[in-house]
Amino acid sequence: MFSLERWQEVFETISKNKLRTFLTGVSVASGIFILVILLGVSVGFQNGIESQFQNDAENIINISSGRTSIDYKGFNEGRRIQLKNDDYDLVVKNSRQPIEFESPMYRIFAGLVSYKNESGNYRLEGVQPDYQFLESADIIEGRFINRNDITSKEKYAVIGNRAKKDLFKDTSPIGKTIKISGLNFKVIGVFTDPGGDREETRVYIPITTAQIVFGAGTDISNMGFTLPKEENYDKALKQSNAFAAKLEQILKAKLLIDPKDESALFISNNIENTKEIYLLLSAMRAFFWAVGIATLLAGIIGVSNIMLIIVKERTKEIGIRKALGAEPLSIVGMILHESVFVTTISGLFGLIFGLVLLEVVGPLIELDFIKNPSVNFSIAVSTLILLIAAGAIAGFFPAWKGARIKPIDALRDE
Repeated sequence: MFSLERWQEVFETISKNKLRTFLTGVSVASGIFILVILLGVSVGFQNGIESQFQNDAENIINISSGRTSIDYKGFNEGRRIQLKNDDYDLVVKNSRQPIEFESPMYRIFAGLVSYKNESGNYRLEGVQPDYQFLESADIIEGRFINRNDITSKEKYAVIGNRAKKDLFKDTSPIGKTIKISGLNFKVIGVFTDPGGDREETRVYIPITTAQIVFGAGTDISNMGFTLPKEENYDKALKQSNAFAAKLEQILKAKLLIDPKDESALFISNNIENTKEIYLLLSAMRAFFWAVGIATLLAGIIGVSNIMLIIVKERTKEIGIRKALGAEPLSIVGMILHESVFVTTISGLFGLIFGLVLLEVVGPLIELDFIKNPSVNFSIAVSTLILLIAAGAIAGFFPAWKGARIKPIDALRDE
């Protein structure tokens, strides 16, 4: 229940001890400010490390085909397995786990690409829109292939930055026409890839167009998938392995491959190569949380000590209140009110200052291992709620001590 008298008491006490209250508030505000900044930096480190050590999506699962090595259901060994569109559709339809990104791909390893007097052999890949994220390709000009390009079988091309420099030098290729295997394609985008020049010599076109142009029918070279990202490596590995095993089971049953045949299908699970990155990021998060919470605890302990001093200073007042019939809970509430108020206001200032600083400065930071530090707003609010609860606990013990003082002892206090 709102009590005007209680609020008047709180502000009167604060006004009598401005410097002490200010220093207490600074210690609490600095604690949550440092925690927010550390959490933001840990996210920045995660972004930076992932961009440095990943050429493709870290949890990508790739499936390609080979030849059978075991006789099965009347088929001799050595049978070449060819993946097709309906194999891909079947996998997507029957997957029991949510898929983040997915795309089939049809590849030509050395396709002739030319523009005016310039030409070169580049890897041509027919893909779907999600392939951009499977390959961690960043668009620097124009756009990537979209769903409408797939449906309409457009003759559009997205070229790597290395191919762009070879064919167009310093001019923009967007809207220009290149020839791919003698056919005209319009350049709609240019991409960069963390894998460097080797990856940037690729040319992406809609997979439906590639299958027509190169007479592939419904053939595909491989298919790739990623699952929603998990913070915990063991959980991510378990889900990824289960998904890969399910894909293998579905495809082997459809393509009549012996379940024990290991050369008919090749399934690569990239997450198995990223354990060190997961462990490093987990250790960093734990370290930043530990330092931030330790700093926050220092501020909370400061609040508790200040409350003890306040109880000591107001011992006679507490004695008079109890002599006049004040209940222990009333005494506790009086002291807790001030503790929670100071903690909440100080914590709110520290939180807002930290979030504003990250919002303004974060996007400007582009170091090799720190990129765009930021904090999830829900985590920040949860931290503030935790701080308020801690402030209440910090004030409770001094308040309870004050509530247990006997009126006669309080009145004798000097």
